[in-house]
Amino acid sequence: MTTAASLDTTAVTAEPGGRIDVPLQVRNSGSTVEEYRFEVVGPAAAWATVEPASLSLFPGSTGTAVLALSPPRSSEALAGDVPFGVRVVPTSAPDTTVVPEGVVTVLPFASITGELVPRGFDGAWRGNTDVAVDNHGNTPVTVQLTAQSDSSRARLRFSRETVELAPGAAELSRLTVRPARRLWRGTPVVHPFQVVATPVGDVPHESVVLDGTYQQNAILPRWLPRALVAAVAALAALAVVWFALLRPVVRSAAREESKKQVAAALSPSPGASGAASGGGSSGASAGAGGKGQDAAAGGSPSSGAAAGSSAGSTGGGTGATGGGGTGGSGAGGTGDPRSAQAEVKDSAGGDPKTGTVFTVPADQAFDLTDLVAQNPQGDSGTVVIAAEGRTLLRLALQNFRDQDYHFVTPIVVPAGGRITMTVTCTEVGKPVGSPTPAQCAESVLVGGTV
Repeated sequence: MTTAASLDTTAVTAEPGGRIDVPLQVRNSGSTVEEYRFEVVGPAAAWATVEPASLSLFPGSTGTAVLALSPPRSSEALAGDVPFGVRVVPTSAPDTTVVPEGVVTVLPFASITGELVPRGFDGAWRGNTDVAVDNHGNTPVTVQLTAQSDSSRARLRFSRETVELAPGAAELSRLTVRPARRLWRGTPVVHPFQVVATPVGDVPHESVVLDGTYQQNAILPRWLPRALVAAVAALAALAVVWFALLRPVVRSAAREESKKQVAAALSPSPGASGAASGGGSSGASAGAGGKGQDAAAGGSPSSGAAAGSSAGSTGGGTGATGGGGTGGSGAGGTGDPRSAQAEVKDSAGGDPKTGTVFTVPADQAFDLTDLVAQNPQGDSGTVVIAAEGRTLLRLALQNFRDQDYHFVTPIVVPAGGRITMTVTCTEVGKPVGSPTPAQCAESVLVGGTV
């Protein structure tokens, strides 16, 4: 080997932001002049240099180069032992490179900064800001956060009072400011405060003080009283317009319309005028017809005769009225009125129960005109009323207590047919002031003629 190299010291200590020089001795043991190049290897290579960058030596001579170690004062140069090496490369024989090695101890330092984001904030009930703390040092640090207000009118609270920071890291802690008293209306109140970030540990560092302000706004906005006054004024204006302008017009229109309706009701119709000019004979014939119909219906024949006599003496209009009235009474009396009632009980959750309400006689038909369904207990479920398999009504029990139906056009049930009621109980109701029954109980009443 024709090259020998060594460091004057293999263990040194460096202050971040400073510089330390380590002499490097190089000897040419060869027989020719040699030029040597220097390269720093290892984690310290980013902040280490060799001066000069190359060195030429005669055979048998020794030269000195200087290794300069300059760790930056930042988180890039971590505190602790950092190994390094210097490659001494002969230009003519690179395969005979030698690498003297050493260790530099980088001393720790602390450097923290802080910021309120945002510095000033507002709110009616509370305000929030983030405390950002950055560690620019080369060693981990623990920061204790405290807050103090200029007065006792505001309460301050951190989401985290202790923050752990690695070198080069930043952390946030949410600060919430709550006013001690509510401000319903008036001028906003400003609460100044301070946040103190104090490093905890062996590395000395001054505390960081951050100033901030919280503006407490009024809960009721300033425009609210003016808006209320404007709303009251608008309502008053609408009331004046109604009572002074619109209400008299509406009353006048309603009065005129009522007069028209009364006049139309009192004026004779063209049909009535024609009947009045018909004469007594027409009234007599109408009266006679009425007498015959009434007699056929089993009523009193005297009423028809009286109507006819009255019609003959007073004119056709009165005679028509008398005859028609008597005839109508006679026609309405045809048919045998019938009614029937049934009650069906069913247990909650059981199978549907069906009961027969009315059975039509074999030689007659039944005209159903009236139907009344009752749910006195307030049960829940369904009730189906059917005739000869045809569903007439399907009702939800929870929607009614009493329900009646009257049909202008009767529902015809043929001879021998049955009207049935089917109850499906899902929940038994509870009458007011009474114990809960054991079963649902529904009833139905039907009416009509046969």
